[in-house]
Amino acid sequence: MKNRDKVALIVGAGDGIGMAIMRKFAQEGLIVCGARRNGKKLTPLIEELNTKRLIAHAFSCDARKEDAVIDLFSQIEKEIGIIEVVIFNVGANVPMKLLETDTRKFYKIWEMACYAGFLTGREAARYMIKRQRGTILFSGATASVRGSAGFAAFASAKHGLRALAHSMARELGPQNIHVAHVIIDGAVDTLWIRQNHPDYETLKIKQGIIEPADLAENYVTLYKQPKTTWTLELDIRPWSEKF
Repeated sequence: MKNRDKVALIVGAGDGIGMAIMRKFAQEGLIVCGARRNGKKLTPLIEELNTKRLIAHAFSCDARKEDAVIDLFSQIEKEIGIIEVVIFNVGANVPMKLLETDTRKFYKIWEMACYAGFLTGREAARYMIKRQRGTILFSGATASVRGSAGFAAFASAKHGLRALAHSMARELGPQNIHVAHVIIDGAVDTLWIRQNHPDYETLKIKQGIIEPADLAENYVTLYKQPKTTWTLELDIRPWSEKF
């Protein structure tokens, strides 16, 4: 396959969206590298992809730690291949009333959802600028554009990540690096949603819940866009979601 020497790095390769993105990019022929705090949790997916003769690797990385992110990029570039596309997908969706939000909790949520995005985006740019090509994609949420009650910390961090993505797009676009922000506005079919959403079964039947595999297709589409039609921001929701 023509993409065999190209790497798609997914930072925040969680059990739902992140792993679905890994599958889709592997199917496109790219080498996929998934990073999360406990990389061993990716073992079943890595084995699944490898049995299909798709190349996949797992890494343990706390994306809030600057040295860890720097080392992650360096190791992949030295030992695996050229990082062609980077997806930042670290979550921090923690509902928390304002008076229950102490400084430690607020800071941790910001570290996960915003600061880690900066570290990931900066390191991606460091390598891509040298080659004058690449794609950097950030996963956003409803909170990226609307601060709901009980989500002050999360919304502030996601607003910050969106601003980061927009600024990077304007700075790096002229250097042939496509930066885009994906607003995921709706419940995604994950284990947590299946166990906790009161209307899960109804939503599933009516296709009113986001399927991770369908969502992941959009990330591949952004990566494959021709330069004449780059998207800055993609807003995704189920057909029945109110907005």
